[in-house]
Amino acid sequence: MFQKFGYHFHAYQPGDIIYIHDGSGWDPIKYSERLSPVSLEIRDIEVKGRNWTRAVIKAYEYVDDTLLLLRKNSVSVDFEPFTLYMILEHKPKIYSQIVETLQNHVEVVPTVPFHPIMPHLSIFEQEILAKVSFDFYEPFIRDKSVVGFWLPENVITRKTAGIITEATEKKVVFLLDERQFIGLNIPQAKYSCNTYKCDGKTAFVFGRDHQLSDAFAFNTLDAEGLIRAVSEGRIDVFKENSGIPYLVFLSSDLEALLGNPQQLDKFLKWIRGLEERGVEAVNAVEFVRKKVSGEYRCLHGECSEQFKINVKDYSSWSDYYDLSIDGRTGDMRWTGVRREDNRVIHRWYKGEKVSQLWKFAFTKLFRELNRAVRFGVMDLIKKYSRADSNSIKEFLVRYARIFFREHYEYFDMDTSVDYVTKPVKDADPALTLKLGRIYYIMLLANHSCPRFWENIDTRVTFGNVIAISKALIELIELYMEENSERANFLLLEYMKLLAFPQLYYDYDLFRMKGLEGWETSEEAWFASLKSEVPNSRYNVVTRAALYAAKEDLPRDIRSAIESLYDLKQAVADTGHIPGEVHGRWENKEWCEHRGV
Repeated sequence: MFQKFGYHFHAYQPGDIIYIHDGSGWDPIKYSERLSPVSLEIRDIEVKGRNWTRAVIKAYEYVDDTLLLLRKNSVSVDFEPFTLYMILEHKPKIYSQIVETLQNHVEVVPTVPFHPIMPHLSIFEQEILAKVSFDFYEPFIRDKSVVGFWLPENVITRKTAGIITEATEKKVVFLLDERQFIGLNIPQAKYSCNTYKCDGKTAFVFGRDHQLSDAFAFNTLDAEGLIRAVSEGRIDVFKENSGIPYLVFLSSDLEALLGNPQQLDKFLKWIRGLEERGVEAVNAVEFVRKKVSGEYRCLHGECSEQFKINVKDYSSWSDYYDLSIDGRTGDMRWTGVRREDNRVIHRWYKGEKVSQLWKFAFTKLFRELNRAVRFGVMDLIKKYSRADSNSIKEFLVRYARIFFREHYEYFDMDTSVDYVTKPVKDADPALTLKLGRIYYIMLLANHSCPRFWENIDTRVTFGNVIAISKALIELIELYMEENSERANFLLLEYMKLLAFPQLYYDYDLFRMKGLEGWETSEEAWFASLKSEVPNSRYNVVTRAALYAAKEDLPRDIRSAIESLYDLKQAVADTGHIPGEVHGRWENKEWCEHRGV
């Protein structure tokens, strides 16, 4: 057969951070984690962790063992950089094993640090994150002329794709979802090496078969059903008769291999069953390389602009497809608003309809807070140096080598202060490194996962708010030392986190239109923010901002806050994430923190 089969696994864990400790900026951040014991069952093994992140990190050892049983380069894998860094911190042995697998056995695909929705960030942040992506992955891709790229949640625009391709000299293959494509009606183009024109440069693009990907991830087909679905249900007769290799491409989170105790064995049986039927397993990036090099025969025009695919801006791989108007995915899952008609949507959670208006407010607020931190950092560097915006940008790219220092040192890459601060060398390193730390804590606050889930009260929302609060508070303290009025501005920005419910009025959210009408009502807004834990009446955004405040705000400011809020209710407990309820939690009612 000329049919090929490729699978990509996306590895990402946002962490269980509940507090970020003070630091000078000379070293990676230190943080405290949630204590909420949970276990996962893999084959006949129970993997226990002090929290969800630790349990999954331990489980990656078994996933790595499974990947090693596959034929070399049959699958591709990406690890979000902070996730890989956490593995290095908590389980160095597993990190070493994964690195060896990434170097020698699978196709490594770079991805963006901290897993933000890239098009939702400013151009400045996108350009920094794109460059850091390739720098972090340099040890794995330095000898490759064609590399894959995984955008968080596959949310893409031409502008974002252009920023990614401009950040490297290599040819880029974007791994997307077929529902993101516009005008894919030519039968022979399916499963081919297609191109994507993105902001002046040309990249390659593959779209996963979402039905088969979901069938594996959500266990709607057994191994035999999966084998037949590919080897019989995805045949391209034209290419088979013409002797043209073609690729059936699938992808899912790496956690799909942990969905049930038998999932690892099921995947192995699937791959081996396909090989027995003559279907070769080849990852998508290697498939493109073989097409470009001529090792695989091409259709006339394949890999060129004749096989150009248009991709819908702001499309994704896991949107609320049932609400799609145009038959394509979008990003309403993370904005709470459908772009086509600007209607606020709702979803079902615990048997009730819940307005997703909170996602719109959360997105808008974090854009404001990101901007406040960015300009606060840049203006303070400019005050004490001759650095322009491009020099500051280069410094912030290089600061990744301090934030992820142990990773870079593992590969003997330069992590010296002289290297990192060279673009802003006329400023005091003590100041610039502190500002680099603040900027990266802000980036850490932009994980996409809080807005992925229907309920706001989750451990991931708490983590994002903890990080942005810490960045703002440290910046406030620096500007207080400067006797600058900007400290007052930054404090007001932080107060928006405490007063998150008030944004309904400040942002005129009541003027927006709902899908059914009620989604933008005052009642719907406050219902969506309701606390899910028994020991705090505060919503999770307020709760997390207070949790940071009681430790880090200057004493006089904290005293003023205490007159408005009860700090005893600033607890790290949250509601559970719906996608994690299959774990064996010691506390099934809520995601607690068993702190002092």
